[in-house]
Amino acid sequence: MSDSDSDMEISLSANALAALAELRQEEKQRAEDFEKLYQATEEEFEKRKKEGMNLFQEDWQLSQFWYSDATADLLADALLEGADKDTVIAVVSAPSVYAAIQKKPKESIPTEHIYLFEFDKRFEVMAGKEHFVFYNYETPTDFESNIKHKVDRLLIDPPFLNENCQTKSSITAKELLAPNDGSKTSTGAQKHRLISCTGERMKDVMKKVYPNTHITTFLPEHGNGLSNEFRCYSDFEWKGWKFTD
Repeated sequence: MSDSDSDMEISLSANALAALAELRQEEKQRAEDFEKLYQATEEEFEKRKKEGMNLFQEDWQLSQFWYSDATADLLADALLEGADKDTVIAVVSAPSVYAAIQKKPKESIPTEHIYLFEFDKRFEVMAGKEHFVFYNYETPTDFESNIKHKVDRLLIDPPFLNENCQTKSSITAKELLAPNDGSKTSTGAQKHRLISCTGERMKDVMKKVYPNTHITTFLPEHGNGLSNEFRCYSDFEWKGWKFTD
């Protein structure tokens, strides 16, 4: 081995150690931030919630890929538009959309009945104990919640692009959704809304598990440039999208 080769190996090792040290420091800082949030007063908690997804690093082992701000905002609007104080909303496995709702002005959020179902327990800090439900798609009906069969509007984003995950997640959707009886909110909007964002290659599975949904013109985007072809499936049209099929 030449001297130059030896120097390069030492340099790379030093860089790797520095990167690891930086990563550990970031993780330590996040842990400290979460501890502060748990101990914060209600006023401080409300202020910190506005930081949204900036507090949360994606865990790729959990298939976590946050939506871009524009996508999260539009999906949040789709859930809120025309809702009233009695509308029950659930966001399943899509914390960036829940964060987008929280960042909106209070006067634009018509209901307090908005729940986050999520496997990653870090997000209890975001939603609060009363509105956070620990959820594992592998056990699709095994969760404690008083809103089973009471959800009027649901957004569900299964974490993995395979038939097993899609099918089990759809069981959760059926467990949560109230019967779609065509009723309307006090604003005159359709009460029921179902949205599921997932890969385009899941379209045949989606037809089986959500037969009343359609592929829409809206193309969800992720903040980190995730390359999978994503599509938005829903059972309603509005100003944000139309059906394509």
